Amino acid sequence: MQEVIFQFSRELTSQQYVVIRAELPVYEEVTTIYLPVWRPGRYELGNFSKYVRNIQFFNDREEKIAYEKTTDSTWRVKTEKTKYVSVYYEFYANELNSGSTFIDQTQLYVNPVNCCLFTDDTFQHDIKIELDIPDSWQVATSMKTEGSVMRVKGFDELFDSPFVASSLLQERSYESNGTLFHIWFNGVVKPDWTKILYDFKKFTDKQVEAFGDFPVDEFHFINQIVPFRKYHGVEHLRSTIITLGPTFEIFEELYNDLLGVSSHELYHAWNVKSIRPIEMFPYNFKKENYSPLGYLCEGVTTYQGDMFLRKSEVFDDATFFYEFGDQFQKHFDNPARMSYSVRSSSIDTWVDGYEPGAPGRKVSIYTEGCLLAFLTDVFIMQATNNEKNIDDLMIVLYEEFAKQNKGVSEADYLQIIELVSGRSFEAYFNQYFVEPGNLEEELNKALDYVGCKLVRTAPKSIFESKYGVKYTEPINAAAIKAVYPGSPADRSGLMLEDEIFAVNNIALTKSLDKWISHFQGEKITLLVRRNGIFMEIELREPKEGYYDRFSIAKVENPDQAQTASFNKWLS
Repeated sequence: MQEVIFQFSRELTSQQYVVIRAELPVYEEVTTIYLPVWRPGRYELGNFSKYVRNIQFFNDREEKIAYEKTTDSTWRVKTEKTKYVSVYYEFYANELNSGSTFIDQTQLYVNPVNCCLFTDDTFQHDIKIELDIPDSWQVATSMKTEGSVMRVKGFDELFDSPFVASSLLQERSYESNGTLFHIWFNGVVKPDWTKILYDFKKFTDKQVEAFGDFPVDEFHFINQIVPFRKYHGVEHLRSTIITLGPTFEIFEELYNDLLGVSSHELYHAWNVKSIRPIEMFPYNFKKENYSPLGYLCEGVTTYQGDMFLRKSEVFDDATFFYEFGDQFQKHFDNPARMSYSVRSSSIDTWVDGYEPGAPGRKVSIYTEGCLLAFLTDVFIMQATNNEKNIDDLMIVLYEEFAKQNKGVSEADYLQIIELVSGRSFEAYFNQYFVEPGNLEEELNKALDYVGCKLVRTAPKSIFESKYGVKYTEPINAAAIKAVYPGSPADRSGLMLEDEIFAVNNIALTKSLDKWISHFQGEKITLLVRRNGIFMEIELREPKEGYYDRFSIAKVENPDQAQTASFNKWLS
């Protein structure tokens, strides 16, 4: 079987275009060539074809051949009387994140799922990747590598194998239960290798112990460290790309973020890369892969990522409660929790992606899924008198589906929960997963069971707590960024992106909350600019309880049952 060849060149680096030459064997008189329309780990259309420039097709005699572009990401090429089609194209690569392709003078960073063409006939072919890079550069990737040449077996593996070629790469490794784990840093960074290897091994050992083994024989943490503020990670079966910055905070303020995203992405090696929704088994790179199981793929992973940092004692109680409490904060700050379910939002990631979108329209599969994973964990613990928990659920999914090369359906997920817990989960599932609603009572019950409590305090800002408004304050105005539905601000007629310039005719100088506080009990009139027009808006009477702050704490003097449950929960 003839192999597929990709060549990546840096000849247009100054324009931030990666030059790609692809050689694809052909077997028909007309061949349809595709570019993926999405990438796993980001459940939205990527529209990668918008970055393609100057595409040309040649036969095996280096003669140009005719083609027709039939969709945004599909080309039909006349391939009679040729053994292969050679494609030349340029791919714009100016955005640096964990799912992108990027080129500058310091690196060639490629996520092949962004920019590698494929055909149905060659999807299972062996693939050779050749890089035009300086001899002094290293390559960080999970692919088999010899110098500047890499090889994989088929496009599924290629699309799951990003690589970074750079002169700035640093690498160390550690072993866990026979699996070799590599940690790569790219950028001007000074890793504290002693600390990072110690902490990474601890949470890795704990995750591997929970599942019994690791899905593959080698794994790479590839960290893109940038000088600007960034937090992003993308999972792959044999690697993860993590983008984090600014550089000088990586081993200070951002170290817990590095641990958190790394533990999260490692857990994905089991959950979503191995335990995969049936709708994505196999991946279809030509169209959306709708699945209601976002609460499993991302929700359980969000929950377990931090759980294993605590279980491995990389995080202490205070750090874990801080991170876990942040999910509660996001949940209560989003009014859409009362009108839209996590199940529906899983489908709708494909509609408006990962942008905020229309205010209050949907919930996050990460946040809501995390809290529902917590409720599922406690459900299993209660049903089994603390003999089992969510780890037992995930082990069954791994053994019965991932290892049997099968996708998981929603019905399978419910069935396995019931198998592990010994109780029907259907009513619980319908009430909290399928339908939207108020989780506060159930969350409080679950926290109480494990000897914890939800601490609720009013925000310091009166405009937030009493009027239901979140805002920022540029130089001499306050810009509204969120208005809670039904709040006094909402009923007064304030809108998103309104700019407040004065309170009772007094000009603002980054002092909105102080003036609102000063005039409490009196009539308050705001001078607002909306779409270039100034207007006066009178505030309605304030009311308590908007945008409260939430945190998690242990209960004082827990009883014996709570102590036992707490220990089971975090052990």
